[in-house]
Amino acid sequence: MKNLFLPDNYVPPTQGNYMKLRQGENTFRVLSSAIIGWEYWTQDNKPVRSKTLFKSTPVDIRRDNNGNPQKIKHFWAFIVWNYDLNSIQIMEITQSTIQSNIKTLIDNKKWGLPQGYDITIVRDGEGLDTSYSVVPSPHSEVEQSILDEYNSGKNINLEALYDGNSPFEETKVKQIEDADQVVDVRGISFT
Repeated sequence: MKNLFLPDNYVPPTQGNYMKLRQGENTFRVLSSAIIGWEYWTQDNKPVRSKTLFKSTPVDIRRDNNGNPQKIKHFWAFIVWNYDLNSIQIMEITQSTIQSNIKTLIDNKKWGLPQGYDITIVRDGEGLDTSYSVVPSPHSEVEQSILDEYNSGKNINLEALYDGNSPFEETKVKQIEDADQVVDVRGISFT
């Protein structure tokens, strides 16, 4: 029976504060430096993140059907412009293949910092058969409308992820004593 209510290829829109990698091409522009660390998910389906590797297996870590603890993963988190949704979001990457491909671009003199070009991650497959490829676009300026939205006051405190807080809450950002560790790219031109 043909669906006469919705188009055959209809997929409900999903727009949240975090960029999800959907099947096919996912294009974004990195807008901030990354924070890095380690994360696991609790049995209550909540993420726990730390700047350093956990010394032992946490007691509240999510377990598989056999009672084995799930893996603690290394993560990167940074602010992006998601072109598909025309929105500023946080991208969190735990897939080592994506991390290593982006790190290769960063280490390459011709590419450098990812704030200077768009990146497309192509997701193919499902579950354990999922593969990812990372494709950089030619260097380009960030569109002014994207910079305007990024600078419009939507404060995103990535460091809040370490404390289990929302990075989108309106809180005063802690003063950072070692400013050499923080790079804010707002207003910087990458050519």
